[in-house]
Amino acid sequence: MKVLVTGSSGWIGNSLCEALRARGHGVVGSSRSNVPQPDVLNIDLLSSQWNFTLDSINTVIHCAGISLSDAVTNEDAKAQFWKVNVEAAQKLARKAKDSGVTRFVFLSSAKAMGEQTEPNAPFSILSDCAPEDLYGESKLAAERAIQQELLGSNTELVCIRPPLVYGAGVKANFRALMNIAQRNLPLPLGSVKNKRSFIALDNLNDFIATCVEYPDTLNEIFLISDGIDVSTKELLVALTRAYGKNPRLLPAPVSIMRTCAEILGKKTIAQRLFGNLQLDVKHSINTLAWQPPVSFEDAINAAVAYDAPK
Repeated sequence: MKVLVTGSSGWIGNSLCEALRARGHGVVGSSRSNVPQPDVLNIDLLSSQWNFTLDSINTVIHCAGISLSDAVTNEDAKAQFWKVNVEAAQKLARKAKDSGVTRFVFLSSAKAMGEQTEPNAPFSILSDCAPEDLYGESKLAAERAIQQELLGSNTELVCIRPPLVYGAGVKANFRALMNIAQRNLPLPLGSVKNKRSFIALDNLNDFIATCVEYPDTLNEIFLISDGIDVSTKELLVALTRAYGKNPRLLPAPVSIMRTCAEILGKKTIAQRLFGNLQLDVKHSINTLAWQPPVSFEDAINAAVAYDAPK
């Protein structure tokens, strides 16, 4: 199988390329750099003209895009998100369709559906989508633009909506949680009993590879996770113990902490710490007969071990 992975220089894209090559696939990455590199196409997704071909590519995996942390401040944020995350994705889908690519895999996000779920009422593929920030809105818009572009063509579309991804070398929000666990300061999070879905990078790579290798027709939206949901308390306990320390999480009323956070203008942080975000992944598991190959505990330990002094 010959596969193109956009965003191949990013954290997920680079790891995915390695995982696919390890399974015997011919992998081509994409880069905006003009410096020649083996197995890397020069693709500027924002360029008005593309001079590359996908004629030898069986599957395109579109990982490239920007997140809220990547958005620059000197350009209208919504215009930037739409230009990079929506318009470029649709343009690539058109190129794939015209080149006879068999399957287009789009790495979307659970944020395309929203930021939180009610207790014991996880998002499913039938849930209404109500994204709450520009990133989530752009991912949902990209899904719909690609669907429209590929409608009636011979190119299959697979949209994957993962929750927060973690693993060796992770940055951003999960990296911040790891820093908190490593410092092991006493925190009033001992009473937090929310439930959130996560996915280890190795599990995400394995799922994407399974989609690439699926032998039959595949036009699906997939929600994916490690298969277990954990509370903020359980996550911090697992991380702290992985650092070889005894967690110091003290009980405190969650309602009071949430109210205080909202008064201080930290509603989004409170939502992540105390709110639920669960994904129902039964459809994904049943359709592809897939199981996460890496356990939550092993993935947490591997993420922490990656930071250990070499």
